[in-house]
Amino acid sequence: MVADRVGLQGWSNGAMTALVAMSDPAPGIRDPTPASGFRAALVLYPGCGMERVEGRYVPYAVVLVLLGSADEEVSPIVCERLATRSRAAGGPLEVVVYPGAQHDFDDPGRTRQSVEANRRATEDAMARAERFLGASTGQGASKFDAD
Repeated sequence: MVADRVGLQGWSNGAMTALVAMSDPAPGIRDPTPASGFRAALVLYPGCGMERVEGRYVPYAVVLVLLGSADEEVSPIVCERLATRSRAAGGPLEVVVYPGAQHDFDDPGRTRQSVEANRRATEDAMARAERFLGASTGQGASKFDAD
């Protein structure tokens, strides 16, 4: 492991945990920066409504949130509001909402992948994750691609 190239990834409840871990102040990290904590976080379908991230939320390193517009468990609107507040406060948080994709859209099982929107979201999310984490940890692409 190379300490200055560690990213964080979480899904659903783990994604909420990742959002909290990226907050400033960060649990267990004094004066967190991408050099002293995680370089980046990739979070898939978090709730975004947890008390710890309500109000002012400024991650200390870049965070990319991926979720579906048809998520039946969490609200993409709440995550978009979180991103808007975070960016207004100077936080590097981006949200990508996949049209028609559901919660757990990247589950490789037949049930989720039989939905075309989930399949498209999974393909894009995998490519986007590779570019994002590669660029953020110095392992790959030269720029963050959140488009």
